[in-house]
Amino acid sequence: MSRRPALHAFTVQRLGASVLITTAVAALAAPFVAPHETDRRFPGLLNAPPTAVRLRDAAGSWRAPFIYPWTRVSQLEQRYEEDRTSPVPLAWLATGRLVASSDDGRAPLLLLGADSFGRDVFSRLLFGARLSLALALLAALGATLIGALLGGVAGYVGGVVDDVMMRASDFVLVLPAMYVALVLRAMMPLTLDAPAVFALLAAIFAVVGSPFIARGVRAIVRTERALDYAAAAASLGAGHARVLCRHLLPAARGFLVVEITLLVPAFIVAEATLSYVGLGFPDTIASWGTMLEDASNIAAFADFPWLLSPAAAMFLVVWGLNLTLQNRSAGAQYERLM
Repeated sequence: MSRRPALHAFTVQRLGASVLITTAVAALAAPFVAPHETDRRFPGLLNAPPTAVRLRDAAGSWRAPFIYPWTRVSQLEQRYEEDRTSPVPLAWLATGRLVASSDDGRAPLLLLGADSFGRDVFSRLLFGARLSLALALLAALGATLIGALLGGVAGYVGGVVDDVMMRASDFVLVLPAMYVALVLRAMMPLTLDAPAVFALLAAIFAVVGSPFIARGVRAIVRTERALDYAAAAASLGAGHARVLCRHLLPAARGFLVVEITLLVPAFIVAEATLSYVGLGFPDTIASWGTMLEDASNIAAFADFPWLLSPAAAMFLVVWGLNLTLQNRSAGAQYERLM
């Protein structure tokens, strides 16, 4: 009976890891999985609903997977109906893509519908995942590196250096992180190309997130430095840099893993927020933040709910990270029991 809670937690942890792995694979395979390029527009299908893949036609006959073209019945309301008189078969592994419509001009495959510019939401979602997740991961690694370095030096040296570094981190910690990121981004040129925006946002997020890591690493290093093994390493001739990097900082690995797992979803949301207010990536670049601009009005929630798919993707990633993190200890306990 004692194994049931740990087994359940371990199963939940695997579920979270599966969500993350699936998201990562889909993002990496975007050029192969996405039916269209991110800037491909279909002018006659503005805010068109998702295309349903069918196996039975209107006569009830079974056939290979196919779709029906959308016919716009109201331009003002942007309302569409399926034209069930002319099914269009799907083309598999054609033009370097997993699946696409055999007649893109007449009936494009829009698995998550189209946005207000007639662009494929599903394709933009996959390519946007590459950009948003890469930015969040790089910023989290940068924050970890900066925070571990500052916290390690402060905890090892102590004295005035420790006081100055910790007071500086306290100043950043008491400020609302999102507002700090907004102010720092607003101070930079507003019009930048995508690589420049990527580098700038990664640097801003790394600076904003590093104090949270610095304080934890500083406490761990100060505690570990007082232990016998650290004194033994110094007495055997190890230099300060070796004692810090080789012996003390590895004790903070568990803490750093947890912090990275917490920072990644925070930075995903931060990128979406900055792009939503116009301080992130330009609209021509597919990211989860820029895609949410189409859902910025109340009508989108009721009339075009597929435009909220980036928000659903963000929720799944954050949920997967939380499941993986919160059940980490329970999974370890289950492995010991087994």
